[in-house]
Amino acid sequence: MKDRTTEGLWAWRQPENHNHMIGLQEQTGDAPPSGDCIELSYFGGSAFRITAPSGLTLLLDPWRNPPWGTWDWYLYDFPAIAVDVVLSTHAHFDHDGVHQVSAHTILDRLIGTYAFADVRITGIADKHVSDSTHNAYDWAEMTRRLTNVRTTPPDNWRSFDNCLLVVEVAGLRILHWGDNRPNPPDAVWEQLGKVDIVLLPVDGSQHVLSYVQADAIAARLEARLIVPHHYGIWDVTTRASTLLPPDEWVKGRADSMWAESGSYQLDNAFVKQQRNRVLCFGGHVAFDKTDVRSKSKGT
Repeated sequence: MKDRTTEGLWAWRQPENHNHMIGLQEQTGDAPPSGDCIELSYFGGSAFRITAPSGLTLLLDPWRNPPWGTWDWYLYDFPAIAVDVVLSTHAHFDHDGVHQVSAHTILDRLIGTYAFADVRITGIADKHVSDSTHNAYDWAEMTRRLTNVRTTPPDNWRSFDNCLLVVEVAGLRILHWGDNRPNPPDAVWEQLGKVDIVLLPVDGSQHVLSYVQADAIAARLEARLIVPHHYGIWDVTTRASTLLPPDEWVKGRADSMWAESGSYQLDNAFVKQQRNRVLCFGGHVAFDKTDVRSKSKGT
């Protein structure tokens, strides 16, 4: 694995270039490319890739192992992939590995709006969960007792901020919740409005959200599809992460769907027909786990 103590942006070492972005940029004088189908791909943790009809690719919340190097959450390094835009919701290791992918544009903790080709992204500033009493391991309280990190808003440290990311593409509004608190102020709810797809942190340990909180968020957003993330996968995450699969919660929801691979094609018409329905990737990810394990071990 990489030396995490000296990590930084590695763009100067990447052989790729932004010719694809130049091609899309030259189309800005015309109407944005039209299309009604996206591809949603899951990379474990809270990491998703969205492929727009134009071909623009977005990667949200790539993970890495804790930089202090004393214990790991992941069995190997994040896969070496190339995308057009990489984003992060907040400054925690399991969400902020933006330097580990080859990307033309980095939007780390976006607050405000970014628009390019047929995609518009809005970052809404709020706060990370700081009450984990619903979890078997009250990690927020342990953080307060064992470190000097301030977790409780409004005087929290940077790592307990969170940016909700709303991606508008193919006539759909997709919200990545990150690790946001379940009870943001009304002004934030008003900005979020109704969403078509919400990427929501749900796992069997109820690490970020309790099941009740996840249900309430999805209902308030009137989400058509709910996609769990931030859960344990036996051959991706370590037992030390304390994360568990989301199966109990998913099976408790009516008419849940299970993806058969790490990528899923979603067209506008299908999504608009759904009402608070779950789509779960389970243990499927959009990369070859065997290949990544070999490269992480240097074999």
